[in-house]
Amino acid sequence: MSDAPAPRPALDPAQFVDLPAPWRVEVVAETHSTNALVAERARAGEREGLVVVAEHQTAGRGRLDRVWETPPGTGLTFSLLLRPDLPVTAWTWIPLLTGFALHAALADRIPEVMLKWPNDVLVGEQKISGILVERVETDLGPAAVIGIGLNVNQSEAQLPSETATSLRVELGETFDRGDLLIQVLGSVRALLPLLEQPEVLRTAYVDVCSTVGRTVDVHLPGGEVVRGEVLDLDPHGALVLSTGEGTFTVHAGDVVHVRPAR
Repeated sequence: MSDAPAPRPALDPAQFVDLPAPWRVEVVAETHSTNALVAERARAGEREGLVVVAEHQTAGRGRLDRVWETPPGTGLTFSLLLRPDLPVTAWTWIPLLTGFALHAALADRIPEVMLKWPNDVLVGEQKISGILVERVETDLGPAAVIGIGLNVNQSEAQLPSETATSLRVELGETFDRGDLLIQVLGSVRALLPLLEQPEVLRTAYVDVCSTVGRTVDVHLPGGEVVRGEVLDLDPHGALVLSTGEGTFTVHAGDVVHVRPAR
């Protein structure tokens, strides 16, 4: 495959006018952060279903404030707004549900795609997508702003690191980003009911999560590192590790970095 830049046709808003409720897609040429933009709209009273997709995001953030960089017109960088009627304890499942929906949308193209807990989509050990979920308090109640970055048409030279990949790199072809966005939104919509069936979601997620069964290093705030074998997810979606001293539960707020031990 040539490593020359792929053609960069702009996203066509007309592609999204007939999407089923609740989705309403807005395309912006450039924004510093689609999550920040959607969060602002949520605070202003925007109803569930808003999707903002940016051709170029200038200050995108991943989890733990890591930078998410994408050359203009090559990837999918978007955020969607949900207002889930869930107890606070169930919100931990939202990023996992999002990852599971992304997996479902990509698996027909890349059968070896897997999930890395809590918010990455991998091909082998290379990252193809990341997720950032933020809870935003609004006058209409809490809102979930779900940011997704998916590497689509980047060449190897355009990827931010050697640990990243894209659909183009994996499959040797250029993709219609609008069609991919429609497929991902359809997958999220179809699987949203699983948020009310956490045990079903847990079982399904574990089945496609490469973290479970692996030995990992968990970097905790303060510099402590816990090494163990991941046994399972608990009823709230936290990792359960077997260490030399027993079991250890890792909640999303406690994890700085999870990776396979070398």
